Amino acid sequence: MRRFYTGTLLTRLMHARERQIARRDTNRLVRPFEWGAELVVAHANGDDPRELLHAHNQRALADSADYFALPEIADYQLKDNLLTWTSAVHTPAPENNTVRARFFAPHKAKADDNPRRAVVILPHWNAQPEAYCELGRIFARLNVAALRLSLPYHDERRPAELERADFLVSPNVGRTLQSMRQAVLDTRAAVRWLSAQGYERIGIVGTSIGSCVAFLTFIHEPLVCAGVFNHVSGYVADVVWHGLSTRHVRASLDGQLTLAELRRHWLPISPRSYTGKLAALAPRPMRFIAARYDLTFPIDLSHDMIDAVRSTGHPLDTQWLPCGHYTLGHAPWKYIDGWKIVTFLRNNL
Repeated sequence: MRRFYTGTLLTRLMHARERQIARRDTNRLVRPFEWGAELVVAHANGDDPRELLHAHNQRALADSADYFALPEIADYQLKDNLLTWTSAVHTPAPENNTVRARFFAPHKAKADDNPRRAVVILPHWNAQPEAYCELGRIFARLNVAALRLSLPYHDERRPAELERADFLVSPNVGRTLQSMRQAVLDTRAAVRWLSAQGYERIGIVGTSIGSCVAFLTFIHEPLVCAGVFNHVSGYVADVVWHGLSTRHVRASLDGQLTLAELRRHWLPISPRSYTGKLAALAPRPMRFIAARYDLTFPIDLSHDMIDAVRSTGHPLDTQWLPCGHYTLGHAPWKYIDGWKIVTFLRNNL
């Protein structure tokens, strides 16, 4: 009885803290619902957007290797520690079409280092420009190169009229498909650049929406040798529908479509769609880090994703932290989280 009471009290306290932190952001906008089929289908021609998106998604799921295929990138430019290139996905926002990534070179790199190791870092939704740069510096001090990617519509990629990265996940169904696919292709391009620089063992770590992008990349990019997925969920639609951080997006979707319909429309960008592919892939080290009191990536979604990966027989290390989604970014949990990220990748690259 006492153990149950303590657990219940801790749950209430952690959930209250999560809601308190979430309320600090007062610039969330309820944007209008849009199908956005024209952003993912070349010739919409006034056809029913539901049918266009359904056909698009069927093709994507039937051949995800083609859907996430990366064309050759020919304009990488590294100036100081800023790497830029043109995104393989063209969007209506010119700022968003130039990818930016901060490069953290190993402090004591030697020509005969074998193997040369590197990590791609994918931040969370609406992360500030300096977020995760300290993680990059830590990897660099451990002689592991790091490349911190700006996700679509973040940092300098965000159009001037936006206060937040609203277009990465939004009530525009097609734009969200386009933006998430763009994030995966940008990440694959980052991995390819590291490989071209001679890095032989490349890992990936993503947080929150970055975790979803990291998983999609992990499935489709064979150069990735190990991955850490910080916050775990299999379905983008379910996070938007039930999550604390996306209530403003859900508000636009209510009355336009059901959760089942939204899940179906966003299957091509949902990790759960591709867990079965793990059974056919060579085993690579994976670590899931989940928060027991997460209201943004609800834990039933985390359990479902963990069970799905384990059912494939692919090796998986799972870590549960006694905090929530927002509190994972606060002391002491951010230090524990950082240690679990760094030690796993350092030991497996």
